[in-house]
Amino acid sequence: MEWSKLFFFRLFGQQRASLPSQLEDLMRRINYRFHDLALLTQALKHRSCLVLTGEERIQSNERLELLGDAVLGLVVTEYLYAQHPDEEEGTLTNYKSLLVNRLNLGRVAREFDLGKFIFLNESEERAGGRTRDSILADALEAVIGAMYLDGGLEPARKMIQKHIAHGLPSLLAETQLQNFKSLLLEYCQRDNKQGPIYLVENEEGPDHHKVFTVGVLINGIKCGSGVGSSKKLAEQRAAEEALKRLRTNQAEGKIS
Repeated sequence: MEWSKLFFFRLFGQQRASLPSQLEDLMRRINYRFHDLALLTQALKHRSCLVLTGEERIQSNERLELLGDAVLGLVVTEYLYAQHPDEEEGTLTNYKSLLVNRLNLGRVAREFDLGKFIFLNESEERAGGRTRDSILADALEAVIGAMYLDGGLEPARKMIQKHIAHGLPSLLAETQLQNFKSLLLEYCQRDNKQGPIYLVENEEGPDHHKVFTVGVLINGIKCGSGVGSSKKLAEQRAAEEALKRLRTNQAEGKIS
């Protein structure tokens, strides 16, 4: 049944037997069963859908998003405080920013396939709303807020720690790599070289666990390659290898 049709049933939060299978699926994904199904329904209501229900904007997920943002901030900060006792406030603030920004929350929302559960109008859906980081991140925060109201802090804490906070090491790894492409570009521009040009050399594995191999060309010559779980990560590693090789050649007086 299409989501737009579900609004006309007005059965959310009443008999569990009437709960659409889609919401059952979502509760399995987040590993939490709501007692008040109306809270979960509201958490999924983007304001664009309200024209279908005739509801006021206050019935969208925006209030729950505000609450969820506060719960998320508390749990992430608590987690970082406990896990990194030797880090200063500034470092913990940077870590928190990596975890709670829209890009990362959008990524976590995609792990739940949250986009397919969000209530949108047809216009927003055609515009790609189900895959937009801002909408996904807001909906994820709204779900967290709904979990907090429905079951207290503990279920929200468990979900946040497992799916958001524990992702810090991989985010730090990506952050450490993120400058190599810009450094290689600066190198090429400074020395009037053609490139860098990145080419995918190999792609293997299932869709949910792909591994990419990327090569980088400068002046038409391959100068580095990298492997990663995404094209972006593989490109960064290829750029890192290319920089090392170019700097070594310069140090040895070779033409690169």
